[in-house]
Amino acid sequence: MTREERIKAALQGKEVDRQPVSVWMHFSEFDQDPRSLAEHMVSFNEQFDYDFIKMVPFGAYSTPDWGAKVTIYCDKYKEPVVSAPGISSIEDYYGIKALPPIQGTWGKQLQLAQYTGKLVKKNTPFIQTIFAPTTTLRKLAGKRLIQDMEQEPEAVHNALVEITKTTIDFIKACVDAGVSGFFLATQCAATDYMSAEQHAEFCKPYDLQVINSYKDATYFNVLHIHGNNIMFDIVKNYPVNCLNWHDRFIDGLDFAKARTMSDKAFLGGIKDAPEIVDGVLKYDSFITRSTPAQIKEHIKQAIDMLGGKGLIVSPGCVADPRVSDENLHAVRQAVEL
Repeated sequence: MTREERIKAALQGKEVDRQPVSVWMHFSEFDQDPRSLAEHMVSFNEQFDYDFIKMVPFGAYSTPDWGAKVTIYCDKYKEPVVSAPGISSIEDYYGIKALPPIQGTWGKQLQLAQYTGKLVKKNTPFIQTIFAPTTTLRKLAGKRLIQDMEQEPEAVHNALVEITKTTIDFIKACVDAGVSGFFLATQCAATDYMSAEQHAEFCKPYDLQVINSYKDATYFNVLHIHGNNIMFDIVKNYPVNCLNWHDRFIDGLDFAKARTMSDKAFLGGIKDAPEIVDGVLKYDSFITRSTPAQIKEHIKQAIDMLGGKGLIVSPGCVADPRVSDENLHAVRQAVEL
């Protein structure tokens, strides 16, 4: 099977010649230049013979054009962070206006998709990372967002409408660039952060607008549900064909239980997911601290949970950039067992 055939079969729950697999991480020494990042992503994918590329623009890319201050290190082990919010008053919510996809840091990520499309090996899927509108707003507003939802909901909705328009226009441009799908990340679908009622009002309507703008145009569409105590039962029915979350953590939802709740394809099986602490990623990485033999057994356990059906092996979130090449090769070797 080609990489594309293998991914499509897994997404449909069909037989595969082996489990498709990929690992992604932030390449923070390259992620301020779209051409350099595209070249490095493609080279990385070929070095380890992974089945698809999950594009890795820096995590705050949707915020600077609306006034957030981002500190950039260009350091492999230090991701850019939002160091000052873009929203510091209620009036700032009304100052958010829709942006064209060719502008600013949004435009750079469009260039990233365009360069990747030109460089990627034939029959290798590549998916663009996008953020749910409320997740972008959370990054812009910081700790005040939940209180503002309660006290000034009109202002919050105003900003979400404009962020959603921008996200959809960006998506359309990425589709034109040839992406295979989207990795839609939400950092708000967790009861640790907001209530189910708040999610229903401030997240779900905008999430669905975003997903509906591409669900029929691309074939590999992932929802990444970030955090602990996730609202899996609520978001599992979003119109995507693949779900990704921190599935191997002790307090999380494992594949076996999740399969009783959803028949969609699952992306994951590797315990590698950071916690976001004051905007900085703090990694808990199984593949960094383990031996190749332990990694292979870890992945075998994940495959066995699903009987090898409807599974694409990957981290539960972004991998630790400190992982060794030997261990990255072990991830790929594990699916040959």
